[in-house]
Amino acid sequence: MKNIIDLSDKTILIAGASSGMGAETAMLCSELGAKVVLVARREDKLLEVMQKLQGEGHRYYPFDLNELDNIEAFVKGTIKETGALDGIVYSAGIPGTRPLKMLKPAALSEVMNINFSAFVELVRCASKKNMFNAGMSIVGISSISSTMGSLGKTAYCSSKAAMDSAVRCMAKELAPNGIRVNTVCPGIIETALFQTFQDNAGDSHDAQAKIERQYLGLGKPIDVANTIAFLLSDASRMITGANVGVDGGMLSS
Repeated sequence: MKNIIDLSDKTILIAGASSGMGAETAMLCSELGAKVVLVARREDKLLEVMQKLQGEGHRYYPFDLNELDNIEAFVKGTIKETGALDGIVYSAGIPGTRPLKMLKPAALSEVMNINFSAFVELVRCASKKNMFNAGMSIVGISSISSTMGSLGKTAYCSSKAAMDSAVRCMAKELAPNGIRVNTVCPGIIETALFQTFQDNAGDSHDAQAKIERQYLGLGKPIDVANTIAFLLSDASRMITGANVGVDGGMLSS
């Protein structure tokens, strides 16, 4: 039986690949035949993920995506070594929980820079001539927070809404070059961030209500990775400019 999600011989760059959904996506892409390019700040964590990848030809690059002015040089140097890209996954981000009264411009910029601005800059640079192969697919990891409000999450929710909106514009602009751009919007996923959320929430009724609202249960990182792999594959060639929910039914409840 043919596997429609086939990433054989594709080169996929994953930003924010050192943990959580990014690491899970990297491992799955390697299982599906891709050559994976791992990018994150911490080299020790990247090495841990590298050891879990299947196949050969993978690379890793320690880089801080907060350095917006250095992204273009980083992309050029990386692609010179890896060859043109067939896919990008943007999994880098920070939660940025802060009450509105404490959300000063510097704090807002910190969240927007890594959650949104670096994503746009990475796409801008990687979509230039000779940087990509025809049919490249770009997937940003957004969140259902892009449409749901949460206490203390003004910066975070805004950054994810910006990403969701941006891909609809990018999709139209990059379609003539054969590039597709989408986001996945996870609900509550069992990651280290979720554990921190639980620890901080304690017996909070609001926290428990959110969990119960996701009526298919808590998601796993592999659930998000599976959706990303589909969007990276040629099987999703007619999907672009979309925000794909992986939320266990939360937004429909």
